[in-house]
Amino acid sequence: MKIAFIGDIVGRPGRAMIKEHLRALKKEHGIDWVIANYENASHGFGLTLKNAQELFSCGIDVMSGGNHTWDKKDILPLLENLPLLRPHNYPQGVAGTGCKIFEVSGEKLAVINLMGHYGMPYVDNVFRCAQETVASLKAQGIDHIFIDFHAEASSEKRAMMMLLQGEVSAIIGTHTHVGSDDFMITKGTAYLSDIGLSGCRDNVIGMEAKVPLERFLTGVSGRFEVPEKCKKILQIAIMTLEGGACTHAFKLKIFDDGRMFRTDAWHEIG
Repeated sequence: MKIAFIGDIVGRPGRAMIKEHLRALKKEHGIDWVIANYENASHGFGLTLKNAQELFSCGIDVMSGGNHTWDKKDILPLLENLPLLRPHNYPQGVAGTGCKIFEVSGEKLAVINLMGHYGMPYVDNVFRCAQETVASLKAQGIDHIFIDFHAEASSEKRAMMMLLQGEVSAIIGTHTHVGSDDFMITKGTAYLSDIGLSGCRDNVIGMEAKVPLERFLTGVSGRFEVPEKCKKILQIAIMTLEGGACTHAFKLKIFDDGRMFRTDAWHEIG
C-alpha cells in the first residue's frame, strides 16, 4: 500500500498547487490513498463545502483537521457526510470523529487525527487517547495506522513517536506550517515533526506579512489574510506500507517555478 500526506493547505494558493500537481503525482508514484489537512483550506481558516468538494475532486481521499476545524459553519454537516476528521481527543459529545477506517488496495487503513495541548484549545489527554485508540484498532486486526498529530510543540510530537513507535505506520505533524528536517523511520513507524504548509512560501506561515509583523513589533494583532498573489509550494510525504510498517518514505517540495526537492526518510538503526 502506498499512501501520501499533505499538511496544512492554506487558502486558494494551497488549493491551486494541489489542483495543478496531485493527480500527476498519484500516477507517477503509484499512490493508492491521499490524506490531507483541511483546517486552513478556506481563506486560511476552516473549510467550506465548496472547497471540500474542490479538494476531493483533485484526488484527495480523506481530510483531517485541527484547532481551526470549527471556524466555518459548514463543517458540522460535512463531518457527518464526508470523509472528514476532527481531532479525536475532543471531549465526548463533540460532532464528528477523529478516527476512520478505509479499504485501500484490499487492506484496512485507519486514519487518526489528534491535537496537542500547548497553545491549543481544551481537549482530552492526547497521549491516553492515542494509546487507547491504537489498542482498539489493533484488537480489530487493523495494522496500517496513520496519525496526523496537529500540535504546536515539537516535544509533544516527539513524545508521541516514542510512545507509539512500532505500533503505528506513520506519525506526521501539522500546525506550525514550517517543515522540519527529521523525516525518519524507526521500528517501522515513519515520523516527521511537521510536514509544513502547502500554499504561499514567501510570507509568514502562508499569510500576508503585514499583520504578523505589526503583532511582533507592537503587540497589537489583526486578522490574518491569505495573499492573492504569492510564490507557492506544495509539500507532500509519500510512504510505502507493508504489514503495518512503513518500509520506505520520502517528502517532495514542489515550487510553482518548477523546482522540486526530494528528501528520503532515514532508517533509524538499532
